[in-house]
Amino acid sequence: MKLRRSEWGERPHRRRAGVALSLVVVAAIVAACGGDDGESGSGTTSTVDQAVRSAVEGQLDEATASTEASQVPTSMEEWEALWAEERAAIVERISSDGGGTSADGTTATGPGGFTIDLSACPAGWGNTEGVSLTSFKLGFPSPQSGPVADAGNLPKAAEAILAAYAREHAFTDSEGVDRSAEIVVRDDMYDPSRTVALVDELIDSEKVFALTVIGQSNFLRTYEKLNQRCIPMPFNAEGHPASGDPVNHPWSSNFLLLGSTEALIWGTYIEEHLDEWGGKVKVASLVATNDTGMSYHRGFENFIAQSPRKADIEYVSEMIEPGTPTIKDPMTTLAAQQPDIFIYMGPASVTCTQAIIEVAEAGLKDELTAAFQPGNCKASSFIGAERVGGDGSAADGWMIVGGGWKDFNSEALDDDPWVAWAREQLAAAGYDYRSSASLGQGTATGWMLAQALQVAGALPGGLTRSNFALAARFFDMTHPGLVPGISVGMDGADDAYLLEGSDISRWEAAGQRWVIQSTVDLSGTTPPCAWDVAATACR
Repeated sequence: MKLRRSEWGERPHRRRAGVALSLVVVAAIVAACGGDDGESGSGTTSTVDQAVRSAVEGQLDEATASTEASQVPTSMEEWEALWAEERAAIVERISSDGGGTSADGTTATGPGGFTIDLSACPAGWGNTEGVSLTSFKLGFPSPQSGPVADAGNLPKAAEAILAAYAREHAFTDSEGVDRSAEIVVRDDMYDPSRTVALVDELIDSEKVFALTVIGQSNFLRTYEKLNQRCIPMPFNAEGHPASGDPVNHPWSSNFLLLGSTEALIWGTYIEEHLDEWGGKVKVASLVATNDTGMSYHRGFENFIAQSPRKADIEYVSEMIEPGTPTIKDPMTTLAAQQPDIFIYMGPASVTCTQAIIEVAEAGLKDELTAAFQPGNCKASSFIGAERVGGDGSAADGWMIVGGGWKDFNSEALDDDPWVAWAREQLAAAGYDYRSSASLGQGTATGWMLAQALQVAGALPGGLTRSNFALAARFFDMTHPGLVPGISVGMDGADDAYLLEGSDISRWEAAGQRWVIQSTVDLSGTTPPCAWDVAATACR
């Protein structure tokens, strides 16, 4: 596979981004928030100002290689010291000028005029529902069975991380109450209709303090109710623009790169290399017919439609049901098209691995200029030699826009202090970190929940739903699960998305690892999206 390094320019400073890619991302969100594609609601149409487009092209023409990785802590003691400082800074920022939950319980406020009207919460709502003197209850509807069951390991890993923090009495709040996490997992089989029913059970019968879901469709079917009921729904494992609506939906947020942004980076990479690839390319995609797959697909279509090189990029695709047991027929159809570039567009599932195997078996690997996995497939447990067969060469050279996440399963990270510690917590809970890609995402989620819960507990009034919502909306910390140069953070109504950066990496079969080619961090540049479900568009 003939893959070339992409050069994206100097890594931006934390919470800032370069002009070119920030403008590209604005275009991507406009694309994601326009048009109508039926059930998916991912949007289909948009326009981009040509002056903006020209500025983007000029910046990309001048791009240079990324600078070396920034310094990061080298021990868990150093990490914990850094996080303690960062949590204290968030608490101070929220609490300054009288911020936090008001004494009369009617508002929750933060910097920049950010406000949650608690008086609008329904009758009978309780700010401490799901919280006792010994525990707080978190709900996780997630796929524990079916073809996407691997994702069900996320809440299991999150529980292991939260338990580790509880053993250290990390959740002792400002009222002096020491609590642990009670995790309530329910199997939704990745079926949005089941997620809806389980959410009802979790909030009405289990009376959870907060709740997190997996999947764009699952999020879109439930976030309105959680916000109406004033129940925190932080750090959902999905990448839909509706997650970034802090004014109308302040109780919910996500932690994955938006699908439209990822598609934008694929398109920019291809456009940037067109001339060295002969001037014209045919791109073939295998698209899952859920919101995740369609957000990729529509985002990529929008990019091509607005590209000045659109006549040089031919795009063909085949659709599959998420988690389908075999993809041989659609891959045979795509292979017959003789594409130059292949992209799998779908959720993390067995299809991540199947796509690699089928590309090789169809004889495409040696003919393709580039092949891409989606960011949610970034794990050795999907692409490693034992999964793709033989010596692992079938996966060699595959590319990924990896969302900035470290490959938690990789032996290359054995000496990483956070990864080593998190693996120890999984082992203590009875899980083999090598067995699932989602265990790494689960430890990442568990860490974010643990930090936000500590911030919420440190605010006046201790651990309450409104304090937890504020802690999530002003979360700004150094995530140990991300590669250096990628930051996470939100800032009330001004910065609505937690993660806006990514690595661009290539799989090295010999070393069984993802090798970072470059990184881009777009923090604070993606505009909020007030999603209109009926119109499938941002208002």
